[in-house]
Amino acid sequence: MEGTNPVNKKLAAALSSGAVLVLALSGCSSDDGNEKLDSWAKTVCDAVQPQAKKIENANAAIQKETSDNSKPADVQSTDSQAFQDMSDAYKAIGSAVDKAGAPPVDGGEKKQKDAVKELNAISASYADLKKQVDKLDTKDQAKFADGLKGIAGELDKLSQSGSDALKKLEEGDVGKAMAKQDSCKSASSSPAPSKS
Repeated sequence: MEGTNPVNKKLAAALSSGAVLVLALSGCSSDDGNEKLDSWAKTVCDAVQPQAKKIENANAAIQKETSDNSKPADVQSTDSQAFQDMSDAYKAIGSAVDKAGAPPVDGGEKKQKDAVKELNAISASYADLKKQVDKLDTKDQAKFADGLKGIAGELDKLSQSGSDALKKLEEGDVGKAMAKQDSCKSASSSPAPSKS
């Protein structure tokens, strides 16, 4: 891979791990029946599926752009669009969880509110990364690489810190109900690198 910038590789790796957040939205399968909870899970999973696809596509675009010996301007425009798409997707998932209301489980309201808050914060972080990548100097390869390195570092932090509230939302029966939904199964079926 002569001439490929290692920073681009780092960025691609950091991005991939960030996508795992949404794909965490499915747990282990269960046959326990709870119609209200199943209905809630279906509402959320159906809304998550297209957004998970959007995030996956944004990741794929970045992977493709960083795997070749791409021009900084091309990397910049691809990353910028990908960050925008991710920001929109997390915001949409936050809205979906908000609209679905609290899951009918103990402490459901707190879990739901925390998850919505977190999803909106992740969305804002990606919007901020988009602004940062838009400001990078594409005419100076070294400066551009440095800028990307900083963004990759922030992405890394984002992917590691982001999923606590989502995990809490999916604990116990909620996760089991979500795991039964076809739309959540397909949202999590694509392989994504995990840090755990």
